[in-house]
Amino acid sequence: MDPEFIRDLFAQFRPVTVRRMFSGAGIFADGLMFGLIVDGAIHLKVDESNIADFEREGSRPFSYTRGKSSGRSTRHALPYWRLPDRLYDDPDELAVWAARSFAIAERKKLVPRTRAKRKPGRQKLRKAE
Repeated sequence: MDPEFIRDLFAQFRPVTVRRMFSGAGIFADGLMFGLIVDGAIHLKVDESNIADFEREGSRPFSYTRGKSSGRSTRHALPYWRLPDRLYDDPDELAVWAARSFAIAERKKLVPRTRAKRKPGRQKLRKAE
């Protein structure tokens, strides 16, 4: 998707930037990513506060497959759901949905991340003194 199209689409919400990432792009406002573009489709950040809205619209979560080359592929979903098609033609309503997703990104930024525990047998080896 053309970054200028994205900026115009979200103009009712606030100024946004688009940054290329992996096989798509992120949609950012005030330095926070609240949207994702993959394969020409826009996805917005979700949590328990807005996921039901996406479900009512028949939207689906963004997911991808890992481990294809190893033969042990698994599906992974990210907390981004596809933007309902009707919102592409309704800038006022899109601004409301974008604001909710942005608020989620703000809340998630404030939550401290916990470090994953290392798996047994994967600890760093220490030099013997």
